[in-house]
Amino acid sequence: MQIQVHTDKNVKVSDGMVQHVEDQVETALSHFRDQITRVEVHLSDESDVDKRCVMEARPAGKQPVAVTHHAASVGEAYSGAAHKLKTVIESRYGRAKDHKGAESIRHLDVADEA
Repeated sequence: MQIQVHTDKNVKVSDGMVQHVEDQVETALSHFRDQITRVEVHLSDESDVDKRCVMEARPAGKQPVAVTHHAASVGEAYSGAAHKLKTVIESRYGRAKDHKGAESIRHLDVADEA
């Protein structure tokens, strides 16, 4: 899974912060690591008190999934967006993975015991 972090001109992030964002996204989506090809993280400063994080995940062979989170700090914004993205991906693709595919016991032949 490739993770790309982008910022606008008003958001200053260090290399350590970028690594922290990548680590948090990797941890949040670890269950779907093999199914997601790329995650793009866009951090922006809407105003002095409002930071925004948009995350877009691209599952292999499926439509991209995007979420947005607004918060007072950049850290809260990407943390909230990572949580939202995990929830959406689990909701959309987790159920398909959890399907067991076994037949119902109602379809089994019952032998007559006499």
